[in-house]
Amino acid sequence: MTTLNFTKTTRIAAPVEAAFAWHERPGAFERLAPPWENVRVVSAKGTIHDGDEKVVQVRVGPLRQTFHARHYGYEKDRQFCDEQVRGPFAAWHQVHRFQAEGPNGCRIEDQVEYRLPFGPLGRAAPRCMVQGRLESMFAYRSTTARNDIERHHASGLEPMRVLLTGAGGLVGSALTAFLESGGHTVVALTRSGPFNSAHITWNPLKGFAANELGPLEGFDAVIHLAGEPILGYWSEAKKKRIMESRVIGTRNLCEALAKLDSPPKVLLSASAVGVYGNRGDEELTEESPPGEGFLPRVGREWEAAAGPARETGIRTVHMRLGPVFSPRGGALGTMRLPFSLGIGGRIGRGGQYMPWIGVDDVLYAALHCLADEAISGPVNFTAPEPVTNRELTRTLARVLRRPVGPPAPEFVLRPLLRDMAEEFFLASTRAVPRRLEESGFRFAHPALEGALRHLLGREKQAE
Repeated sequence: MTTLNFTKTTRIAAPVEAAFAWHERPGAFERLAPPWENVRVVSAKGTIHDGDEKVVQVRVGPLRQTFHARHYGYEKDRQFCDEQVRGPFAAWHQVHRFQAEGPNGCRIEDQVEYRLPFGPLGRAAPRCMVQGRLESMFAYRSTTARNDIERHHASGLEPMRVLLTGAGGLVGSALTAFLESGGHTVVALTRSGPFNSAHITWNPLKGFAANELGPLEGFDAVIHLAGEPILGYWSEAKKKRIMESRVIGTRNLCEALAKLDSPPKVLLSASAVGVYGNRGDEELTEESPPGEGFLPRVGREWEAAAGPARETGIRTVHMRLGPVFSPRGGALGTMRLPFSLGIGGRIGRGGQYMPWIGVDDVLYAALHCLADEAISGPVNFTAPEPVTNRELTRTLARVLRRPVGPPAPEFVLRPLLRDMAEEFFLASTRAVPRRLEESGFRFAHPALEGALRHLLGREKQAE
């Protein structure tokens, strides 16, 4: 039976010890899992030491493939290996080798040996299909590992204890994996049950009694992401949940933090670029005044609710998030299927600006704000190159190699979605990340096409 080989080399501007330690920590596997593959960890024992195991499920359309891997060959700062115990290949062995390149650089070489299943039938299958999938997967893994390790190393942060709300959401789950792989401890503040092994329960609308503050003591930082999802029909009850989950939840959390004997040094509290409202082609920075409408009112009251933390001296950053792009959910997750089928089109006339940001840059910007003690107040978490909806539509279709589908007409959206159509889908918000850029932050994916290729496994075509 023919054994096939695949090799990928990644160079990283960080010491080999830092690169190896990153792979050893919880969260590294989740960061390396391609987001377009729909990977779910079924069970895990340890990380990369000899005998550690992981069982993952990959969903391909209606089918699910299970991959059970076991680690062996662990040599600290030099290598670790894994092999398939059970899975889709006839055999799979992977060696990860680490080599120092000076005191502040290293090289990682991933070598894979595998055999296709089904004997002669497997050998007759087009190998380019498997090789192409491996190339896409390892291109993503290489970019993500390099960026994550270099960002953590450059931050200079000592290990922190971070309290995180919204840990089960799109950004929260990615942020948990990112921070843990960097050596930080993340504790989820959650309404119902743990998203990781460490958690504290709370009710955002009720807050904390005086005798319930103990578990909140001793955190270095708090990141507050929790809130009712914006997407969905904006009934009066839905709008009330959107407002109260943000304003009351933020106020209750910040009042509790203000009463602690050992409060956190920094609070990153989510906000949104919706605070600017529909502003056409006007370039919007953190100095721009709020707009008019429901979302601007939510944004104003949301940020004001963090007052108790600011007044106590906790450095407070309002993360004014644009739509966060990831195929695992959010705007891109919703657009992916219709655009893959060639039926995705622009919204309305398509001239409205959409201040997008890739999920990885959200993580890196959050780390930057944790590390830079000079940053406080509102910060636009948006890519430096905002695009119109028309540009977004054309770019996504091009990356997916599909035609552009018919548009969603305004005369259909307005009566169907009412306020949500006006303030979310048809509103134009040309927000730019002036404070991030002025503070020296460097975006990993500043341009839309590069970000989409990374997130959707199309980096190979861009090379």
